[in-house]
Amino acid sequence: MRNPLNAVARNRSVSLWVILVLALAGSLPVAAEGDEAAAWLKRLGPALNMTSYHGVFVYARGDSVHSMQIAHRYHKGVVEERLVLQDGGSGEILRKGVNVVCVLPETGAIKLDQVIPLGPFADAFAGQWVPVRRWYRAEMKGEGRVAGYDVVSLALSARDSFRYSYRLWLEKSSGLLVKSQVSNAEGDVLEHFQFTSLQIGGDIPDSEFEIRTEGREVSGTLNSPPSRASTVQHMKGWQLGWRPDGFMPAAAPGPGKGQAVAFSDGLAAFSVFVEPADELNMPTGASRIGATTVYMHKVRKSGSAFLVTVVGELPPKTARRVAESVRIENELALRAGGS
Repeated sequence: MRNPLNAVARNRSVSLWVILVLALAGSLPVAAEGDEAAAWLKRLGPALNMTSYHGVFVYARGDSVHSMQIAHRYHKGVVEERLVLQDGGSGEILRKGVNVVCVLPETGAIKLDQVIPLGPFADAFAGQWVPVRRWYRAEMKGEGRVAGYDVVSLALSARDSFRYSYRLWLEKSSGLLVKSQVSNAEGDVLEHFQFTSLQIGGDIPDSEFEIRTEGREVSGTLNSPPSRASTVQHMKGWQLGWRPDGFMPAAAPGPGKGQAVAFSDGLAAFSVFVEPADELNMPTGASRIGATTVYMHKVRKSGSAFLVTVVGELPPKTARRVAESVRIENELALRAGGS
């Protein structure tokens, strides 16, 4: 099986679409209580789902910048959303409830059950009630305007060197996220999202939620996050020896020859893929696109080789330590050797 992260490491356009599939309106669960920043953060998740809006936003990762048109509404109890690439090719993503259709006529199709939770809208951790303030220091940073709307600005500063820091701008009336930045410990902005035009509220016609792009369509569903017990089952045969404090198992991508588990601290996310490497001639080491690090590491056990891939919003040194902590158990090694 081809590692689903190869496209992330090698194709910036595809990696953008990976993020945008998860941009289908999610929540950032926050357990902070008792201050103004926490109150604003609690509004963010519901605003992403329940607010109707349409506009154009820019998403910059490293030296790659893309513009997207978006229409989003909460209609008869169902979230509907359509995203259309405005530059660098054509393609679109349509979501109606849990049903997703992705059209990528130039960059190729992505299997929706292998999408990795990344980006400022990641939805894989809804329902996780994580004490974010243990890992990030939240504070108000003032007010301003974005795309013609009054906003408040919040900073979420990492309390250790194992994760990045975030800056969020929320529209005052709705709490909608209209701008965000991801920064490293040196203060360098690695990723940037911002609406350049935006209309909040109002009726959006049904015609805005119909596929218009010609090309291959890939359909799928957005599954609810599994329980911790079912997630752990996806780690059968291997163990993660180390991960940064606060990162808990949160999702398990679809079944395949390899195994994968996603982890979240309630804000950032990363996934670990483990698969047989006998037929793969993949380079090892780290590559980074914006705030997204991909680290590949080969492990041998009982004569069988495995490729461990860590991908997510982590500093490279953190991704490396996670990857190198994976330990393959005899059961998985023997099963791979016999396949």
